[in-house]
Amino acid sequence: MELAAISDHIAEGLQILFVGYNPSIRSGETGHHYANPSNRFYRILLQAGITPRLYKPQEDGDLLEIGYGFTNIVARPSLTAAEITADEYREGRRILKAKIETYRPKVVCFVGKGVYEQYSGRRGISWGSQPQPMVEGVVDYVCPSSSGLVRMKLEDMVAIYRGILTSLVEPV
Repeated sequence: MELAAISDHIAEGLQILFVGYNPSIRSGETGHHYANPSNRFYRILLQAGITPRLYKPQEDGDLLEIGYGFTNIVARPSLTAAEITADEYREGRRILKAKIETYRPKVVCFVGKGVYEQYSGRRGISWGSQPQPMVEGVVDYVCPSSSGLVRMKLEDMVAIYRGILTSLVEPV
């Protein structure tokens, strides 16, 4: 059974647009971003000071009210990002760039280095704000994937995510 893509939560004037690889199977089943119980996304946002409280995946649409949106480079849910094909990335790259150009968030946070590498075509990038954004006037910010499969310590991930707040106050 193929799961349907989950809806973007996106609007003009966002502070941050979070971009993942693609939805997990659990997200595909529930229709909510970062819904896998092992995913640390919402806990990281709270601990980094990005959200005022711990949100649940089913509240992902509520984050639009505080200026945060969600999308993915590939819409099709899968068990792992390794299942995404080159054609899906190619098409996703084109669609994602059009979304960013249309909605123009202040910061686009790529939730995983590989997401940004697929989007930008660049390799050997570092965490944080990227020196040459793909869309002028929009900050490209790279964070670790919040997947439970990632072995980075939570506090190290939180420190990288916390840097997004600096990107929001600096002039673009």
